[in-house]
Amino acid sequence: MSIFSFKPALLVLADGTTYQGYSCGATGTTFGEVVFNTGMTGYQEVMTDPSYCGQIVTFTYPELGNTGINPEDDESHQPHIKGVIARNICDRPSNWRSTQSLPDYLKQNNIIAIYGIDTRDLTRRLRISGAMNGAISTETLDPEQLLIQLRTVPSMAGLNLVKEVTTKEVYEWHESTNSEWEFSPKASLADKEKYTVVAIDFGIKRNILRRLASYGCKVIVVPANTPPEEILKYNPDGIFLSNGPGDPSAVAEGIATAKALLEAKKPTFGICMGHQILGLSLGAQTFKLKFGHRGLNQPAGLKQKVEITSQNHGFAVTEESLGADVEITHLNLNDRTVAGLKHKNLPFFSVQYHPEASPGPHDADYLFEQFVKLMRDNK
Repeated sequence: MSIFSFKPALLVLADGTTYQGYSCGATGTTFGEVVFNTGMTGYQEVMTDPSYCGQIVTFTYPELGNTGINPEDDESHQPHIKGVIARNICDRPSNWRSTQSLPDYLKQNNIIAIYGIDTRDLTRRLRISGAMNGAISTETLDPEQLLIQLRTVPSMAGLNLVKEVTTKEVYEWHESTNSEWEFSPKASLADKEKYTVVAIDFGIKRNILRRLASYGCKVIVVPANTPPEEILKYNPDGIFLSNGPGDPSAVAEGIATAKALLEAKKPTFGICMGHQILGLSLGAQTFKLKFGHRGLNQPAGLKQKVEITSQNHGFAVTEESLGADVEITHLNLNDRTVAGLKHKNLPFFSVQYHPEASPGPHDADYLFEQFVKLMRDNK
């Protein structure tokens, strides 16, 4: 992409570091927590993942946009990221599924993006100093002025962003994984008994819903602030706690709801934010990671078995705070943080990563089957 085709843009970090580049999205100014994602593919899924609400994403892969954009790969009804940072952007995609170029998509959805900077240097800085707030602007090109504005932006720690992304109304999800994309021979349970799952939407991804449906679940999605007594009126066979953005400890209403639901002893499965909410409802604590886990190749496991997983989170459950009745099932093998847990006596389990694999590997898809088995055994 020619640098002469676009106007200048400026990236400023909270520590005063500046990067000059070029705009390839909407014009204006945006603020958010600057993080990095190491995935070599899946930029559309990342942009539409509600868990990235409030964040400006640095893509470490050197060029974005080669495969364009298509409506089938959206993980929600709109992009949720605050901004995009890239080394290079391709404006002429080459893929038979593409219906739109990435720059056109960014402009259409009012996402501010900067390219032409050294993303290796930026990623290294975030690894050393930690994720921090930043600003991208195409209108304020004076670093000092932009930094003054940036200092008014709140930290991600203590921020409840679930209310920004949760559904406003209850709905039922029916769509399973397209047969052309189905990768698990065990997923087709259409001829077997259906299990009713109430999914609490903290920022749920569509492919999670598809995988639940593929494994024979009737999925009812409810807002994050739905009272537990309303949830139990659906007489669910299982409760699903979804992924979502922000600081899990700030989602007080969700923690209280999960805690009340656990008393019903319904099989419960949590992913990412849902994993953290489950841990908090069981009495554990969470903490903010230095720069988080965001990518498609994070190793997780325990006891001689490793899964390569897709991850996207900036917080983790504190191992020392887990009670004696909770067992750690997985660790992130890069930093040994808790990546999975289950209750020793009750049908509750969760993982800190994304087994729905969108984008990412399919190693952990068996967890959906495990959830169905748990509901079958407890029905």
